[in-house]
Formats: sequence, structure tokens, C-alpha cells
Amino acid sequence: MIESMNLVILIASILVVVAVFTSLVSFRVGAPLLLVFLFVGLGAGEDGIGGIMFDNAPLAYFIGSIALALILFDSGFETQLRTLKIAAGPSLVLATIGVMITTGVIGGVTWLVLDVPWLVALLFGAIVSSTDAAAVFFLLRVGGINLRDRTRSTLEVESGSNDPMAVFLTISLVELIILGGGENIALELLQRFILQIGLGGIFGLAGGYALVWMINRVKLEPGLVPIITMALALSLFGATSILGGSGFLAVYVAGLYAGNSKMQMSVGVRRFQHVTTWLAQIAMFVTLGLLATPSEFGEVIVPGVILALVLVFIARPVAVWLCLMFFNFSRNDTAFISWVGLRGAVSILLAIVPMVEGVPEGQLLFNTAFIVVITSLLLQGWTIRKVANWLGIIVPPRHGPVDRIDLELPGNANQEIVVYRVHDASAVATGQRIPRWARPSLILRDGASLRPHSAGPIQAGDQVYIITPPRHVELLDQLFAGPAEGANDVELFGDFSFPADTRIADIARLYGFALADNDAELTVAEIMERELAGDLELGDRLPYGTVELIVRRTDDEHGVIEVGLAVEQQKTKPKRRIPIFQSRSELLAIWKDWQKRRRAEKNAALRDQTSSTAKTAEAAADETDLPEAPDVSDTSDDMIDDVADDTVGETPKEGAETTKPKGNGKSPSK
Repeated sequence: MIESMNLVILIASILVVVAVFTSLVSFRVGAPLLLVFLFVGLGAGEDGIGGIMFDNAPLAYFIGSIALALILFDSGFETQLRTLKIAAGPSLVLATIGVMITTGVIGGVTWLVLDVPWLVALLFGAIVSSTDAAAVFFLLRVGGINLRDRTRSTLEVESGSNDPMAVFLTISLVELIILGGGENIALELLQRFILQIGLGGIFGLAGGYALVWMINRVKLEPGLVPIITMALALSLFGATSILGGSGFLAVYVAGLYAGNSKMQMSVGVRRFQHVTTWLAQIAMFVTLGLLATPSEFGEVIVPGVILALVLVFIARPVAVWLCLMFFNFSRNDTAFISWVGLRGAVSILLAIVPMVEGVPEGQLLFNTAFIVVITSLLLQGWTIRKVANWLGIIVPPRHGPVDRIDLELPGNANQEIVVYRVHDASAVATGQRIPRWARPSLILRDGASLRPHSAGPIQAGDQVYIITPPRHVELLDQLFAGPAEGANDVELFGDFSFPADTRIADIARLYGFALADNDAELTVAEIMERELAGDLELGDRLPYGTVELIVRRTDDEHGVIEVGLAVEQQKTKPKRRIPIFQSRSELLAIWKDWQKRRRAEKNAALRDQTSSTAKTAEAAADETDLPEAPDVSDTSDDMIDDVADDTVGETPKEGAETTKPKGNGKSPSK
């Protein structure tokens, strides 16, 4: 027994080492790292070179659940409150309505492709309905893809918040299949949803508050704080799940609350969670790879690929478009969000549930879900950066490269020790003074420790130790960072630049374009804030007259500091304009244009009808006019002669009264 346990420990550690070292290969070839972890598990499984026999589905689900809970807690902990405010609306709509739309579309296609009962088909739709938080966070944060804050925030918050919805739908549908669906399935699902989401949200907030209160009140060894944080997060997950709520939602909300609260040793907690999250990802993907049997994929590979393609090119885009059309995302941003719908370990983990609960089609669903995940990671994960470049939505970072280390002071000092290595092209290295509130405490130069007053001017390569409140760290980053990539890119930021308080009338006189009504006294920043809804970000563009205004530099509150100007708009238009994914404003404009054309056609038809009616009336009037009256003087004698001719030769009948002519009694002469 002991030898078997030692063998398990040896195998597990070797798999972790192999997974870590294969990450070097993934960075070289550009493959998604999580896909590499998955293939490590497949290679070590019964059909691979490792030959490890692992078919314990409950154990795999147990390991995967713990790993996913840790990943979601870390995701919430790293999500800033500002990020949540920016993306709360669209991401929550995607996490709820978007998941249900995807479930319905994939469920219908599954019913046709796999020939399973419709409830089982919906179950498969729920299994693959959510994006994978681990995959999305890794590709966006580690992959170095710099997006607009709103787009990035939407993807991050959605990936962390849609898992509870998918888990709820999967477990509920499994119970309905096993126990038999009631007469009103929709009502049962609604009741379950309210219970799980409600309890998950309430317990998450309460757990986050209790965690922060305990860490700040109880004096613990610094090394124990990250451990107790992880233990409390897992305790919250288990307790909420037992009470009928969504444990995954609870840990995410708790992490969100704790990460945005003043908590002691938060820097140490973040470092520990960074390590545990990586370990959780490796453990989850390798375990799920071990559980799979590639020799069984033959019969489901074609339906699996078909379902994956439908998911990538139809279900996900439709769900994203319907959910985001009322938030006025650009077409390119909507297209990118729909493309970053990676399926990963969460879908495989949920596919284990039917197997554990004894659903007859459980193995079929698991194998098909595995094919869908592999196809998604290969197709989407490998091309995310290329698609972002193709769509032209990558923006330069707000700060250039900066080498920084955070050291937290003990207690409630609300101060951090920040260590910067001075970049040779930074503002500090070129002579800009450091603010008084950020005076260095220590300078390391060429291996020697120097006091600030004796070190002289700060030089490139120096390590500068500064004690500062956490809220000032981003301002210091601007001083110690190198130039941002693309900061001088004419194609991106225009030919010229102006301060944000420059009047648009002054620019119009220089470049000879007309001003809109009542714009003469406005600054370029005021015009851009008026026309572009939401927080302004680097690279935001606004056509005005014959030029194009571009956000060139912003402050920490997304206020415009500097505006670029492109003289020729055609040079700076987005690389691609997607013919689909119209926003609400675009659809409204199309509707108004259609209504305008329809009114114009009706008015034209009415004018034609009126003209035709008038012509018809004139023709009818011409046909019905009376002939010209004859001249009485010309016709009177003829009429008399005709009467006389008619009466000559007629003999009056007997008894008839003879009519005498009027007048003078003379007979009319012939």
C-alpha cells in the first residue's frame, strides 16, 4: 500500500514537471498552454506512452471542482472594482442570457447530430455553454494582448461569472433526466436558479466580509495568511454547495469583495494565489486528460467537430450579438468577444457529472465534449492574437515596460514599498523630478546601497525603493516606465497632437473644415466626451469634418490629456469592418432609414396616384362636355318650313277641330 502511494506521488510530481517544461515549447510555437497541459494528460493515459489506467470519474470531478473553485476565487480577487463597473452590464447579460441562448442552439443541433432525447441534447448544450475562465484569463493576461478596458473587462468578468450558470443548468438537467421531468420544467428550473444564484451571491458577500474581518483582526504569522485565505474560500465553496446555493458563484463573489477591500498581507495572498492557481490549472487539465480515452473518440469525432464549428461560428456569435447589441459595442469588439469564447476544463468537468450520476448517455456526452474542447482550443486559442490584429482592436499599453516589485508593510499602515528598476528611456532617467510624496528611501546602484541625498540624479539601471500608498502606484508607473509600444505610431495616433483643452474652432481654422452648430467654444476633449459614450480609451477615434480626432493620452480616470489628429481619415480607418454584429444605434439608424425610404415611397406613390386621378378626371370632363348651342336666327325658318311640309296634303278628319294660325290670320307663305 505504501509503495503504491509513493508511486502515485512520483507519477503526479513527474506529470507536473513535464507540464511545466512543455510550457516552454508552447511559448515557442504559440500553442495555448492549457491545451499543452491537456495533451500531457492524454499522453500519460492508457492510450498514450504513459499507459496510466485512470477511470475514476468521481475523483476527477473532485479534483476539478477544487481547482475550479481556487481559479474562480483568484479571478474575483484580481478583478478590480473599476473593471466590474465598466463591464457589469454586458458581462452579466452574457453570463446568464448568453449561456441560455448557447444552450438552446447547441441543444437543437445536438438533437439532430447525436440522435439523443431532447432533454439530453439540452444537457450537452449546457455542458459546453460557458467559456473557460482559466483559458480566457491565461490568454489575455499572460498572452500580452492589450485591449480596450471595456472589451477586456467584459471578457474577464464574463468568464468568471458564467460558470455558475452552466453548473446550475447542467446539474438541474441531470436531475430532471434521472428523476423524470415534471409537468412544468421551466418553473422548476426558475426556482432552482433563484435559490442557487441568490444563496451564492449572499453567502459570497458574507464570506468575503468575514474573510477580510478575520485577516485584519486576528494576528497571524505572515506565512499563514495565504493558507487561511485559501482554506476559508474552499470552506465557503463547500458550505454554500451543501445548503443548495452555487458554491462557484460564492467563491467568485468572495474573492471580488476581498480583492477590493483593505486587507492585510494582500500582496502575499496574491503571490500565493498566483502559484496555487497555476498548480490548480495543471492538476485539472492533466487529470481530465488522464480520464479521457482517445480510442473511443472515433465514433464521435465527426459529430464533435460539427458541434464545435456550430458553437464557434453560430451559437457563440449569435448569443454575443443578441446580448451586446444594446450596449453599443463596436462591430470589431463584438466579433472579438464572440471569438474569445474558448471552451476548456469547465466543459470537460461538467461532462463528468452525467457519468457520475448514471445518465445512460454520459460517456457519449463526455467524449463529444472532449472533442469540442480540443477543437475550440486549437481553432480559437491558437488564433486569438492574429484575430485581434486582423480586427485592429489592439491598443498600446497605457504605460510602457516597467520592472516593479511590491512589498507590503505589516499592520494597517496602508503603505507599500515599491521597488523600481529605472528604464533607460523613462521620464525619471531623462531628468523629470519625482513628486515630494514619492521620495526614494533607498537606491541600489552597481551593487552599492546609496542614500537618496548622496546618490545624486537617478540613473538608468538603478533600483529605487519608494514607500507610497497603493493608490499612487499607477502614477509612479508613468514616471519609471519606458515608452509605450506604438506611442509614436502615426497610423494609430494621427499626424499631429494637441492638448485636450484646445478649442475645436482653432483647429478648424488651421485645417479648413466646417464646424457643427454650437461647437465653436468647445474643446476637443469636450466634443469627444460628448460623442463617445463611456470611458475614453487610447485609440478611440471620432471623425469630425475632414479630419479624425484620436485619443492619444489619458489619465488614470480616463480623462483625455492629449488628442491626436489624422488629416486623411482613410489612412486610419480600422483594418477590417465586419458586415455583421450591428449595434443598437446602428440597427436604429437602419430602421429609421428604412422608415424614411418607406415614407418617401408612399409619398411618391400618393403623388403619382393624385396625378393619375387628376388626368383621369380631366379626360372624363372632356368626354362629357355638351355640344355648342346652334344660332336661333339661322334655324328658325328651317324649322317652320319643316312643320309646314309635314301638314300639307293632310285632310282633317271629321269632327276634328281645325287649328287656326296665330298672329294676323294670314297663312304662312311658302
